[in-house]
Amino acid sequence: MYSIIVVPPPTTEDDRRQIRLAPGERLSFGRAPGSGLPIPHDGVSRRAGEIVAQGTFWILSNLSARQTYVVENPEGAGEHIKVGPGRLDAPVPFEFSRIVLPAAGDLLPIEVWAPRHDYLDDDAEPDGEATAAAFSVDRTKRYFAVLAALCESRLRGDPHAPLPTVDQVVDRLRPAWPAASRTSVQWNIDYLAVKLRLKPGPESADPGPRLNGKKESLVSLALRFDVVREDDLVVLSGSASRAAR
Repeated sequence: MYSIIVVPPPTTEDDRRQIRLAPGERLSFGRAPGSGLPIPHDGVSRRAGEIVAQGTFWILSNLSARQTYVVENPEGAGEHIKVGPGRLDAPVPFEFSRIVLPAAGDLLPIEVWAPRHDYLDDDAEPDGEATAAAFSVDRTKRYFAVLAALCESRLRGDPHAPLPTVDQVVDRLRPAWPAASRTSVQWNIDYLAVKLRLKPGPESADPGPRLNGKKESLVSLALRFDVVREDDLVVLSGSASRAAR
């Protein structure tokens, strides 16, 4: 039974071949005609790399002498790993991945799917006290809507999008929160910085240094640890419940 699906760079608009690998199977790629996946581009090494299926995940070897490969998670709002020249057997944890090969001014994508990702059943936790949440957030509160508005552009597929200004966040929240204002949005941003432990709370004797790049820090943490997911953007809808702060 195959576990990994490799989708090569398209050579025509309609060419979306798929190569299926069973656990333990290998697929070499590069400019050499004898490669399992030949990529006829002058900027690609003759022996560029190798993909190996490993059950529910896969590993990547970068066989080039000078090029770093980037493996992106298209669903991860900028999440990626870098595999340097000569690096062997780098494990890739993403269910959907895109290997980006820099090739003489072009960026060539190879998609790799690992559809057999398994997850622990929610009911599998043994009896006893529940584990405390890593980030305690209430998705019905206004502070979470503010955080979702800050993350929205990057969650919708542009990992390098500039973050919205406070005024833009206010405008985005008005359908679900008609009384939103610069003051209330900024208050919630400050509150989030304390709640997500990016700065000490007001009861601290030493308030610590001023947190520069507060919005960027909040969004980076929220996206890195899936505090906000694309499904959570429903809180920005005008039909969403208008919960109190």
